[in-house]
Order: sequence, then structure tokens, then C-alpha cells
Amino acid sequence: MPKQEGQKSKLLTLLRILEQKTDEEHLLNVPQLVQLLEQQGIFAERKSIYSDIDTLRSLGYDIQLQRGRGGGYWLASRTFELSELKLLVDAVQSSKVISARTSNKLIHKLEALCSDYEATQLQRQVYVDGRPKTESHTLLYSIDALHSAISADQMVRFGYKGGTRTVSPWQLAWENGCYYLIAYQDEKEPVGIRNYRVDRMSGVTVLDARRRGKAEFRQFDLPAYLRMHFNMYGGPERRVTLRCTADLESAMRDRFGRTPLFVPEEDGAYFHFDVPVCVSPQFYGWVCGFGGKVEVTAPAEVRQAMQQLAAQLAGLHE
Repeated sequence: MPKQEGQKSKLLTLLRILEQKTDEEHLLNVPQLVQLLEQQGIFAERKSIYSDIDTLRSLGYDIQLQRGRGGGYWLASRTFELSELKLLVDAVQSSKVISARTSNKLIHKLEALCSDYEATQLQRQVYVDGRPKTESHTLLYSIDALHSAISADQMVRFGYKGGTRTVSPWQLAWENGCYYLIAYQDEKEPVGIRNYRVDRMSGVTVLDARRRGKAEFRQFDLPAYLRMHFNMYGGPERRVTLRCTADLESAMRDRFGRTPLFVPEEDGAYFHFDVPVCVSPQFYGWVCGFGGKVEVTAPAEVRQAMQQLAAQLAGLHE
């Protein structure tokens, strides 16, 4: 092996040792580094280690030295702090749309970004409300294909709910722990903007045809769309008036943002506001979830549907 090539191999191996075997609590002195290099078939003189570490430092690696008894070298700075990796691992582990197998693969890759000792702290178990993770193993490929189609301004075809969809993809959104594709569809009535859960797609294929629906998406407001759709379920769009107890102001702001004008009532115990929503069973369920603290006061047909649902539920629980 040429000397220069051997030196590069030695530097890379030394860097991997420092990445995997050292952190602030685990240091390696020069004799230990020499021994670890020898275990990988690289023989080095002790004095060469000092110049190798200086070379790695000049390349931007933060290698620190603690002198004295028990001292040694360690890699002090990494791309991600351990606390950041824990946060990423928790996000991957808790996502219900990432399969258990894919989660394990992603976490294993994240472990490579810290030392072997710190990696043991990344074996965390976080789940979302005890719900099982999806069995889909193709989610990452579907997301990649959809991003490619959006970037290339092309349509896509995929299997969905027992049929096939051909749509024009425009945006991806994350809502309630799931990925959704926001797309324009004109293959059947009614024509317009629709959303599709990405983890329920199969066989996503990017087509040669150009996307359609540019005019519809020119004024499209994704945050407003997400506020209108409860759990991404569709339904007729209505402007409803909600009357809420005063303690729910922050909850309503979290759900609907700063746009609605909250009007306090004279007694100060209630406030009301108007907001556009897609009326669906999920919307009615959301209202019921506040245990009587939210009232639909208008329009009349939405209020009547709320009364009918309440009567139906009462009848089921007699």
C-alpha cells in the first residue's frame, strides 16, 4: 500500500476509534490508541499519534486532551449533542407511521453519531398513546417518490383503499402523527383538492405527465386547510359559531390560530367566535370532547346535526 494511502487509512481509522470509543467520560491515552489501531491491522509508533491528532484537529475535529492520571484524548464535539439524538430517537420511536423495523434501522444509524457508551442511552421506548406502529415498510420510499414528483412537477399514481389514484401532488403535511399528501385530483367528481394518508399508499409511481391544479394551489393556504379539517376528514365547508367557556381560550388559539376574533360575553364567563370548518363526525366528536364547554350556536343545520348526534348517543347508552 502506498505510504500516502496508508496514512489516509490510518487517519480514518483513528477518527472512527475516537468517534466510537471516546466521550467526555471515556478517554483514551496514546498507548491505548496504538493498541486499538493494531487490533485493526494498523501498526503505528506512539509519536506518530500526536501528529495524527494534530492533523485531525486541523481538519476541524474537536479533539481534546486531559492531562494527568487517568487522562487521555476524546472527541468533544459532534454533529449532534446527545440530548439532540435522544430527541430524534424519541420522535422516531413514537411515530406510529414508521414501522418497527424501519424505526430500529433509523435508531441504529443515529447511534453511530455518538460514542458506543452514549449509544446505550438511545435504546429508549416511547410510544404514542399506546397505539401500535404501522406495519408499512414502504413509507420512506413513498415519501421520497412524492418529494421527487413535487420537485419535478409531475403527477403520481398509487394504490389507495382498494383502488388506484392518479393525482397531482403539491404538498406534504404532518398532522396528528401522520404524513398526508395534499393533491389536486380531477380523475373523478368532485374535482378539487384532496388529502391522502401516505402510510396507506402502495406502489407510488411518478408519471411523465405534468401536474395539474396550478391555479387552485396558487392561493392555497395549508395552515388554514389543516385548521378546517379535523383529523384530516373532509366534509361540507361551513362557517360555524362556537361559544366556549373562558378557560378554553388558549385551547382554541392552539386549534385555530390568531385569525378568529374572540368576542367576550358580558358576564366574562364565555366568549364566542366564527371559524370555517369542514363539518364531519370528527368535528362533532371534537366538540363533544370538551364535555359541554363548547357549544355550536350557528348555523342552524350544524347545530341541528349536533343535537341529532347527541340524541343518538344518548339512545345508545340508555
